[in-house]
Parts: sequence; structure tokens; C-alpha cells
Amino acid sequence: MTYAVILSAGFVWLMSGCATASARVPVTPSTPPTFLGEVVGVHDGDSITVLARGIKEKIRLMGIDCPETDQPFGEAATLATTRLALHQTVTVTNRGRDRYHRLLGEIVLSDQRILNHELVREGACWWYHVYAPHNTTLQALETDARTLKRGLWADPAPTPPWEWRKQKK
Repeated sequence: MTYAVILSAGFVWLMSGCATASARVPVTPSTPPTFLGEVVGVHDGDSITVLARGIKEKIRLMGIDCPETDQPFGEAATLATTRLALHQTVTVTNRGRDRYHRLLGEIVLSDQRILNHELVREGACWWYHVYAPHNTTLQALETDARTLKRGLWADPAPTPPWEWRKQKK
């Protein structure tokens, strides 16, 4: 008898939306492979929010890793993303979701440049070879930025964000 009451209460709690997982992960219609939207927020150099189909979607830029906001060059990376993308209509190519449920995406700007590429070209971020090992375009853009000492490459030994995050733990 007690087991049935506990089971029923748990079911009601789960279905009412009080469960932690459902509170963190909004239920949204299936995200198409490519869609148009407006960049309505820039969280840091490699994370933006796009408003599409009436839904705000947090997007992690695929294949790149910008300095953290409290890291040297972090603020510059955020400003670069803001300058290039904020309030722009963009095309998002959906590459799945990360462990934080953010959409992983490649962002095509209205002038057909790819935001992910432009940030690497300007030296605002690293090619994130761990997650995009075969992206020769990002690799070449980073090599050029390093050679020309653009952005963070003006520093002779900038700390990659993945190392910075390990040091902060």
C-alpha cells in the first residue's frame, strides 16, 4: 500500500514538471539541420543566443574555443563576436548538442562569411582541434593568424582556454 502511494506521488511530481531534468532542458520542437534566426545575445566569444521560430536557442560555436571572459583576450573575443554577429540575421547549421544541451553550430553571417572562421582569422580564438580534428580550414586560418600575430597571437605564449579551465578547477 505504501509503495503504491509513493509511486503515485512520484509519478505526479514527474509529470507536473517539477523534476530537475525537465526544469533544465526545455521541451522544444525538433531543431532543423539548418535554420535562419537573429542573434539576440552574446554570452562570450564562442556562445551566442539566436531567436528562431519564436524560440531562443543558446548556441556553442562549433570547432573553436575562445578565451574565457576572465582570461586574457576573453573580453576581446566577446567583443569580436558582438561586433560581427549581434542583431544580425544568420543561418545556423545544427551539429547536435553538447553536454550542456547547447546547440553546436556553424554560423553563416548575412554577408556569407562564417562567424566561426572569422573569429579564428582575427586571432580571437583557437581552432578546437579536439572537437574538429579534420577541419583544415580552421587549421589554416589559425596558422595564418599565428604567423601574422593577430589578436591573441600577439602574445608569444597565450594560454589555451582548455588549459585555463583546468588551472581554475
